[in-house]
Amino acid sequence: MADIDAKTVMALRKKTGAPMMDCKAALKAVGGDMDKAVDELRKKGLQSADKKAGREAAEGMIFSYIHPPGKIGVLVEIACETDFVARNEDFQKYGQDLCHHIAFADPAGLTREDIDPALVEKEKQILIEQARETMADKPDEVIEKAIKGRLEKFYAERTLLDQGWVKEDKKSVEQVRKELVAKIGENIQIRRFVRFELGA
Repeated sequence: MADIDAKTVMALRKKTGAPMMDCKAALKAVGGDMDKAVDELRKKGLQSADKKAGREAAEGMIFSYIHPPGKIGVLVEIACETDFVARNEDFQKYGQDLCHHIAFADPAGLTREDIDPALVEKEKQILIEQARETMADKPDEVIEKAIKGRLEKFYAERTLLDQGWVKEDKKSVEQVRKELVAKIGENIQIRRFVRFELGA
């Protein structure tokens, strides 16, 4: 097993924000390879994020953003476990970035359950009709699979947690939230949001 010097551990800590002991353990586990150590920390961090989901998040902050020239405005409530984390630089940056995301992406709801069932039903009917027209020669199970896939895309475009993160669309808003939980070490929840558009 490779000897891991303090300088390498510090470099990994600076890169990931993870605790020193976790950085050292990750580097040892992958023989000192920095890129693999980042992946190792990320995997462990996302697992711990799932474990933290049940902890009470009674602190937090309301973030706001007005998009120039003042025709779109956003308010977002993000909860965390302690006031200390609410003032954390990464938490603050996430809150502001999320406001910008909502202003740009215009989600219809926070989760799938928040999307108007009538809107979902209408979309389903449209998708069924489209599939029947364009896939008339395909078996029913293939058509059903296609409809399900298109409905997933519908949710991914309209549900905040499922939307591709505006700064890195290969990740969802929910994935970015989990990564922040893993980095900070507290349960962080997006509680609610509202987006105002002049005249809408």
